[in-house]
Amino acid sequence: VVIVSGGSKGLGRAIVQNLLEDGRVVATFSRSKTPFIEAMQAGEYADNFYWQPLEGTDHSGINHFVKAVVTRYQTIDALINNVGMAVDGVLTLMNTEDIAQLLSLNLETPIRLSQACAKHMLLNKRGAIINISSIIGLRGYSGLSVYSATKGGLDAFTRSLARELGGRGIRVNSIAPGYLETEMSSTLREEQRQQIIRRTPLGRLGKVDDVMGSIRFLLSADAKFITGQTLVVDGGINC
Repeated sequence: VVIVSGGSKGLGRAIVQNLLEDGRVVATFSRSKTPFIEAMQAGEYADNFYWQPLEGTDHSGINHFVKAVVTRYQTIDALINNVGMAVDGVLTLMNTEDIAQLLSLNLETPIRLSQACAKHMLLNKRGAIINISSIIGLRGYSGLSVYSATKGGLDAFTRSLARELGGRGIRVNSIAPGYLETEMSSTLREEQRQQIIRRTPLGRLGKVDDVMGSIRFLLSADAKFITGQTLVVDGGINC
């Protein structure tokens, strides 16, 4: 049973679909229902899929969501903290509302969700938490200082939580993707896309499948001795 936050579109949608195809039970939430969510609820994976409308910054609602998943499936084996948002802008010109929302959704929500899920994982003395961070948190980018702070904080959270939970059989790792072919990158100008591609040693933007391989690995027994790590999946742009 895997909880994936923000599973209605973009990378989250792909993670949900791939995990369902792998035979896992998947629970997710998003602000509103999308055609993808409707298809999963009505299709062949309906019994293994649970969705609930939930605003990611509703931290009390997160606890209710986790309880509903446990009631339905009796356990939580893994959590993928995927939900997040990006707002770019020079710090001196950013409004306080955008800063507060970035900090709340990108950092506090994963912390709250990890707290709620870890309580159930501790009972089973096993589990895996994967935090989707970003190369932006590992390297400075102009105009993304607040976003970078949230993702860098998520990696730091990963390392400390891994120490807290490791003795009870719970592994905590981060995956830091580079620029991916998703809705978020679709807003890039062609000039920006080509500049990113030129700077990437492997010569392209990443694909969702590039990230899925890392997720499958970190969820599997092959990664049973790996915790507290940030796995960078960026085609080499950050090397």
